Amino acid sequence: MGPLVICLIVCGCIAAACWLLSILTHEHSWVDRIWSIAPVAYVWIFAASTGLADARLVLMAVLVTLWGARLTFNFARKGGYAPGGEDYRWGYLRDRMPRWGFPLFNVFFIAAYQNALILLICLPALTVVEAVPSPLGLADVLVALLFLALLVGETIADEQQWRFHQAKAARAAAGGASEPRFLTTGLFRYSRHPNFFFEQAQWWAFYLFAVTATGAWLHPTIAGAVLLTALFIGSTWMTEKISRERYPEYADYQRTTSAIVPLPPRAVAVRVTN
Repeated sequence: MGPLVICLIVCGCIAAACWLLSILTHEHSWVDRIWSIAPVAYVWIFAASTGLADARLVLMAVLVTLWGARLTFNFARKGGYAPGGEDYRWGYLRDRMPRWGFPLFNVFFIAAYQNALILLICLPALTVVEAVPSPLGLADVLVALLFLALLVGETIADEQQWRFHQAKAARAAAGGASEPRFLTTGLFRYSRHPNFFFEQAQWWAFYLFAVTATGAWLHPTIAGAVLLTALFIGSTWMTEKISRERYPEYADYQRTTSAIVPLPPRAVAVRVTN
């Protein structure tokens, strides 16, 4: 049985389990809970299919393991694995869909599509498996360093966000001021969602291993990175819609700060009246 078939079986089982658990617990974040774990398993399956003899695949698996460990830690400390730790966006959508709509959305998008996407972003490892074996080269080292730099960037962004919300909660518990209500400093001065940027960019970097293994730039396995970016576009739109509803001043932040890609803040023109 080939590694792709094994991964497809694992993916199908995980998707079915996520759907069943959502029905039993009335929580719909089970895919979120395995998002940082399943890719580690998939890439190691591809690496193991060569007997761990392909250094490029082992490197890819190690990098994804580091990514998964960091993301799992950050998700856990925010209470994502605790009962009731459902992503607030699912509740937001559930309240705005017809009664019959959300169960279908749960089956086809949350459980099925997202699990398929998790496997898709790992499939550059399949391209490497199918390529003519070649030793690691300078290009692989550069891609690995890029991946690690992006991993550090996401770590910093998540740490800044964690400390901000901890301080905000402490102020609220002490009966202090709620301002500022959202983070606009550090990396968030240059991007409204720097963690989103680094997360997507890591999987684009991961795809580059398919390029270094074959010498060709375009492979079908680029679909995972493309679809992940599309998912983040939709997720960002919904996150920002909720933020604007909660915080009217968020619109000012949108006018001065890039949505995803970190860029210098934009100046806002001030209208002068006589």
